[in-house]
Amino acid sequence: MSFDLLIVGVGGQGTILASRIIGEACIIEKRHVISAETHGMAQRGGSVENHVRIDGTMGPLIPIGGADMILSLEPLETVRYIHYLKNDGLVISNNVRIVPQKSRVLYPPVEKIIRSKVSKPEQAVICNANAIARKAGNELSSNIVLIGIASRYLPLKEESLIECIKRVVPSKATDVNLKAFDLGRRWKIS
Repeated sequence: MSFDLLIVGVGGQGTILASRIIGEACIIEKRHVISAETHGMAQRGGSVENHVRIDGTMGPLIPIGGADMILSLEPLETVRYIHYLKNDGLVISNNVRIVPQKSRVLYPPVEKIIRSKVSKPEQAVICNANAIARKAGNELSSNIVLIGIASRYLPLKEESLIECIKRVVPSKATDVNLKAFDLGRRWKIS
């Protein structure tokens, strides 16, 4: 059975790294995987979306209303892409906002918007991944915290994801990222 995952965030947050870790975990498990990514106007700060299709037979892009899970590194990006989620899909989102510099626009109440877009409250897992990542030793590993949380629901083995973190993350950051994954995996969903 196929599993469609949409990973979204802002340039510089590690959406592409997250996609690569999950994609390589599929390869370790000899699962068919196809992915596609798009970048916003800026390398840093622009919208980034990664489509990861596990065991699918169709093309690389997830259709609107077809995502089993949205993994979002920034809450406004969750709102921007929520229309991709299946009716019974799951959203896992960081709640730390990235407000563009020089912006005079008010940041909307994203958590309220996200929760209003899902059928059941348990379909929206929202946390401060940055705070969890700080406990691991580096706030920049918030993407790995979210992979840890998502690992409970992904059709992949925990060991495969851990192996890919070891392979893909720079060696100087491996220990922090492994700890971030573990803290995410053990984070209590309320």
